[in-house]
Amino acid sequence: MLAHDRKWTSEAPFNILDNAVKYTPTGGDIQVSVQSWEFYVKINITDSGKGIAEGRQGMIFKRFYRQEEVHDIEGIGIGLYLGREIVTMQGRYSKVASTVGYGSRFSVFLPHG
Repeated sequence: MLAHDRKWTSEAPFNILDNAVKYTPTGGDIQVSVQSWEFYVKINITDSGKGIAEGRQGMIFKRFYRQEEVHDIEGIGIGLYLGREIVTMQGRYSKVASTVGYGSRFSVFLPHG
């Protein structure tokens, strides 16, 4: 059993997945996995997109932030901000691991209910 608000909790991974689709080039790879641990369920969304420099990884969760090199792709820079806010407000957490040129992995951790 997973303790969550169904409507809002589903919005967070959706926003991450939407970004993965936007920023992964044609022919790229996007994977979604779910792991059940003792206290948490971990959702990973991994892509083979552009990747995010380590120094910018904290900035991508700010409202309306968009990296200069992606301004040609449609978006306003609110998806990751909302995703993290939704997860955080429910007492959960998320994180990102990324390498420029190789893609990103976003993880959302939700406690078992």
